[in-house]
Amino acid sequence: MFRFGTKKYIGVVRGGPSPDYDLSLKTGQRILSLDVPGYEWKDILIDKYGVWHLEGLAQKPALVLDKVDGVFNALHGSYGEDGGIQEVLDIFGVPYTGSGRVASALAMRKDLTLKRSAEQGIKIPMSLLIREGDAYDDVVIFFEKLSTPLVVKPASSGSSIGVSIASSEEELKSAIKEAFNYSPAVMVEEYIEGKEATCGVIQNFRNRKYYPLFPVEIIPHLSNFFDNKEKREGKIFERCPGNFSADEKLLLQETAILVHKTLGLSQYSRMDFVVNPKEGIFLLEANSLPELTEKSLFSIELKSSGIFMEQFIKSILDDMFAKRLC
Repeated sequence: MFRFGTKKYIGVVRGGPSPDYDLSLKTGQRILSLDVPGYEWKDILIDKYGVWHLEGLAQKPALVLDKVDGVFNALHGSYGEDGGIQEVLDIFGVPYTGSGRVASALAMRKDLTLKRSAEQGIKIPMSLLIREGDAYDDVVIFFEKLSTPLVVKPASSGSSIGVSIASSEEELKSAIKEAFNYSPAVMVEEYIEGKEATCGVIQNFRNRKYYPLFPVEIIPHLSNFFDNKEKREGKIFERCPGNFSADEKLLLQETAILVHKTLGLSQYSRMDFVVNPKEGIFLLEANSLPELTEKSLFSIELKSSGIFMEQFIKSILDDMFAKRLC
């Protein structure tokens, strides 16, 4: 249904079989509320059971995708960020926003993200990847070796779900058990003290191949790290531009771009860091599909950079179709 020179119909895909279902609905609703010249939205909901709906009516994916010229991917978490929906759209030849199947799957795997980034000279925390059935003795040795709190997180999940800090063996066992609820592999990682930061990247924007946004400084209120509970309850304080030195700001932006390129991400992304006052900047993870709700970190960065959401959305949609014509 691809048309030249006319208004294009864009399906906003939201929901999905993921713990981030509600968040995805909010991002999708934000996009649907925008008036972007040259484009008209179609609401595509995928419910928690994987059933597709177009404008409220359940339909097969092939019928839904036949009615749109392209897709805005607003699916967070599994299926939306791990290459699942991208594979379906590739099969049907429908252009979509964000990163492709392979890059999305890579970014969703926190262990692989850190491994690839470390190969580029980027600092990362020491970590141990464990799977169910692995010997717990290795975890204890890792814990005793570092003699500091450990961060436990699912190796593949979004929105800080299942992430916790353990300061004792008892807390460590509990944290690992919790993380396994969200991923078949779990990362046990050294805790890096410092300022938490995040930095977004937009491709082909303002005449730059890679345009970095102003880094945000994240200040948790409830705990000493930015977890999913604080994110959802809004009990954090974001400072943008963050309280970073000029050198730190530049390095955060340069590193965010390097990670984006290293993972093969496309259009836009957001990287999370810790800035340690003595050892420098450490990468924590990459977000191939940042949330775009009004209070999201990426939206805060856009606003601080003087970018309207409509301007950003039009840019990535135009870019999506430009690539289609190449």
